[in-house]
Amino acid sequence: MPARNGSEGQGMALNRSADRPQLSIAEAQLARVHNDGCARHPHLSFLLEASGPNLARDLSDAVHLMCSLHGRHPGMFDLALQRESAGPLQSWLGRAADAFERERNYLVRLTASVGPVPSTPGAAETESSMAGQRRALETLAMSERPGCALGAATAMVGDWWPIRRLLDRAAARAGVDCPPPSMPDEGSVRQVIADCIDTAAAQRAVSFGAEQLLLQHRALFDLLEARASARGDF
Repeated sequence: MPARNGSEGQGMALNRSADRPQLSIAEAQLARVHNDGCARHPHLSFLLEASGPNLARDLSDAVHLMCSLHGRHPGMFDLALQRESAGPLQSWLGRAADAFERERNYLVRLTASVGPVPSTPGAAETESSMAGQRRALETLAMSERPGCALGAATAMVGDWWPIRRLLDRAAARAGVDCPPPSMPDEGSVRQVIADCIDTAAAQRAVSFGAEQLLLQHRALFDLLEARASARGDF
């Protein structure tokens, strides 16, 4: 059989590539959260699956630090909403802010029920890190770059689901009732991105906002893992 020449093989590769369906902006955003979100962080998996005498304080630590990041008002959705004029993005952010208010109330109530934050070496460094993360989220929410706040907000919606699993595990151990989840669903994320993002620059801003939000969540679980190690919990 004659060998296929380089240009012919290259052309077939290009044709196969062209035949692949292009991801929409919204689908790319959902894939980004799935691939780079905290659900893939090994310490979150550890907290969801582990048992033993140190689990209670590890869960307590996670709840307290999550409350430090997301338990304050105004939060990221509220700040982003303040900057938006009437339109589909304002409407979606309003619904997301209302939904997250219920999640925040649950988080604050749970924080009061899991006991004090565990004594851990490096408390000052932890507080400094948390302050930096809060500033990063505020910056994303208040960005003047069209699409950035939407990218962060929609990534937050998707990345909250694995976090909510962690909160529910802590709640079950603390005897706290778990309210029904209230965050917007994937369908609404797809729709708001389709309605609001129509330029390449805005698409890049969506990607940037999402990447930065997911980075902060991964950094939080990095910190929780380091704190558990410093306590000798594993």
